Amino acid sequence: MDLRTIADRIEITDLLTRYAHAVDTKDWALYRTVFTADAAIDYSTTGGPAGSLEEVVEQLTPMLDLFVRTQHYVSNIAVDLDGDTASVRAMFFNPMILSEAKDGAPAKQFFCGGWYNHELVRTEDGWRSRKLYEESAWFDGLDRLA
Repeated sequence: MDLRTIADRIEITDLLTRYAHAVDTKDWALYRTVFTADAAIDYSTTGGPAGSLEEVVEQLTPMLDLFVRTQHYVSNIAVDLDGDTASVRAMFFNPMILSEAKDGAPAKQFFCGGWYNHELVRTEDGWRSRKLYEESAWFDGLDRLA
C-alpha cells in the first residue's frame, strides 16, 4: 500500500468520525463539512429525510432535537478507492435516548444498526461525501417508545 492510499484511508476514516460527531452534537455547520454542496442524502430506511444537504439539515434538526443523547459508533469501514473517488460502506450502531416525559417519567431508549454507504470525492478541502444512503438493518426498543 503506497503512502497516498494510506493517507486517503486515514482522511476518509476521519471524515466518518467527523460525521458521527456532528450528528451527535447537532453541529450542523460541522455536518455540512462532511458533504459536497450538491450532495444527495437518504435516511429513508430509518424513517428519516431524503434530499439535498440543506433539505436534510432542515428536517434533521427538529427530529434530532427530540433526543437528549445519541451516539453513532462507526466501524468495519470498507473503502474502495479509485483515484479521486471512493465508495465506502461502514457499519453503524446507534443508541438513542428520547427527551424525558413532562411527568418526570424516565427517559426512553432504543437502538438501531445498519450501514452507511457513501460515494466520496476528493475536493480542495479534502474528501467529501456526494451521496449518502443509510441502510437500516435492525431496531431494538421501539416498543418502549410508545
